[in-house]
Amino acid sequence: MITPDKNKTFPLENYNKLCFLKNIIKNPNIIVGDYTYYDDFENVDNFEKNVKYHFDFINDKLIVGKFCMIASDVKFIMNGANHLTNSLTSYPFSIFGNGWKNAMKGKEYPTKGNINIGNDVWIGYNATIMAGVTIGDGAIIATNSTVVKDVEPYSIVGGNPATEIKKRFSDEIINKLLDLKWWNWDMEKITKNVQNLTDKNIDKLIE
Repeated sequence: MITPDKNKTFPLENYNKLCFLKNIIKNPNIIVGDYTYYDDFENVDNFEKNVKYHFDFINDKLIVGKFCMIASDVKFIMNGANHLTNSLTSYPFSIFGNGWKNAMKGKEYPTKGNINIGNDVWIGYNATIMAGVTIGDGAIIATNSTVVKDVEPYSIVGGNPATEIKKRFSDEIINKLLDLKWWNWDMEKITKNVQNLTDKNIDKLIE
């Protein structure tokens, strides 16, 4: 059975603005699952440029699942952007050295953890995902959204800050999809079910 090649950088013939993302990533702290694609108006190499404040010494990770869809200009704001918020000033004196180099002695800048994107997640144009956020499987992030807190599986969120607009399905169907985890099926089974996956009747997948 012929299936798209997950190791091919540009899976669409004669089109280099969409890539299977894992094949262009160089940073070991960005982890991307199979068949997740990134579509950029200009150059797919912009993806890593849009993972902002991602400093090696912090060691935080951007983790993206399988079969995700990431539009142009999506930005991920990592923990290197954080400043003190519970001190009298948030100004980062220590980074400028000299007489200010010990300003952070005995203190640490806040970190909120990794960004975790589930499987089958669609992130719309120019959305921003903040450090520490987890986006559940099957979620949709609307264009221009700023996501500052976790997103439930199979929910649609939008706005700044992003709030839930609606659930994509009933709780019963969501729970069935989360149990199925179709993105972990072998490729032959997925390929046999592509018409069912693009339909509305979950019972066809369960049969």
